Amino acid sequence: MTSPLYQYPFSAKRFVLGPHALSYVDEGRGPAVVMVHGNPSWSYLYRNLISALSVKYRVIAPDHMGCGLSDKPAHYPYCLRTHIANLDALLDYLQIERCVLVVHDWGGAIGMGWAGVNRDRIAGLVVLNSAAFPSPRLPLRIAVCRRPLIGALLVRGLNGFAGAATFMAVAGSMDDRVKKGFLAPYSNWRERVAIHRFIQDIPMQASHPSWPTLQAVTASLGGLRDKPMLLLWGGRDFCFNRSFYEEWRRRFPRAEGVLFAGAGHYVLEDILPEAMTQLSPFLQNCYGKS
Repeated sequence: MTSPLYQYPFSAKRFVLGPHALSYVDEGRGPAVVMVHGNPSWSYLYRNLISALSVKYRVIAPDHMGCGLSDKPAHYPYCLRTHIANLDALLDYLQIERCVLVVHDWGGAIGMGWAGVNRDRIAGLVVLNSAAFPSPRLPLRIAVCRRPLIGALLVRGLNGFAGAATFMAVAGSMDDRVKKGFLAPYSNWRERVAIHRFIQDIPMQASHPSWPTLQAVTASLGGLRDKPMLLLWGGRDFCFNRSFYEEWRRRFPRAEGVLFAGAGHYVLEDILPEAMTQLSPFLQNCYGKS
């Protein structure tokens, strides 16, 4: 399926998982680069990287179940463990034996959850504004979206999460065509089910069902410490703020880190040329060592 969306000229493929299917982009040939998005975005977040990198690399960018062009079942286990399992199944199906992993937002926990148990398949790690470890704080504007009744109304009824991200997650003004691209898969209550479930699945205490999974992801990070890592961070992110950046630096002291003070949560929307300046040599170095 080819999407007519602005700057998304890719033929999306389908990967069947039981009664449902994931959509994913698989462009180019060469060493693999796997890009894992978060909430409330989809593989559209990586459209410019896909176009630029697929000249030299095989770029794979899935949409999580319920996101983007993937199926959006009303009743589904939308939780961290399932998203990790889905990514694992897809990459096995695509026979990805080695890759550089790029993660953003919830893609941090999902991608690192896969990487931690597949460390021999990791050539390098690129971390955008995200986390793969617990946080003691949750911004009020996100906490409100977790509350019974009002959360569903705000997120699924009024599109108060994905819609708000088109201006809150960038430092400048988002082009109307780009805004349309981010929001296209989430046009009604039914299509926003996973956005709401992602918010509800943020584990803030040990009693949360996804807490053990996140703890396992965090514990696995130590096994990735010797892998090349590049941190590209937007400094104007109200959620994944500088404290998260510093925590990544603490856990991965050998990582290369670039903090873009004027960029927001959707860091690639604000500083794409600067990001490419860092990313291109990093990828070359990762695969030069393989």
